[in-house]
Amino acid sequence: MKKDIHPDYHTITVQLVDGTTYQTRSTYGSAGDTLQLDIDPSVHPAWTGGKSQLLDAGGQVARFNKRFGGLTLGKK
Repeated sequence: MKKDIHPDYHTITVQLVDGTTYQTRSTYGSAGDTLQLDIDPSVHPAWTGGKSQLLDAGGQVARFNKRFGGLTLGKK
């Protein structure tokens, strides 16, 4: 295995928008640095699994289903 090719893995402090902090290990910055997040992962849909919506702009989904609804990938 090659030496000195991996980044330094050290402890940093992560500060959330609401002011709470926690320590984790990361390759970000240098040991003891603080990573300040601009978004709050406790309420952001990317981390909480928020529901996405399918917007049907002008009936595009219905028109697609009408044109290609009968197609199958299986053998006949």
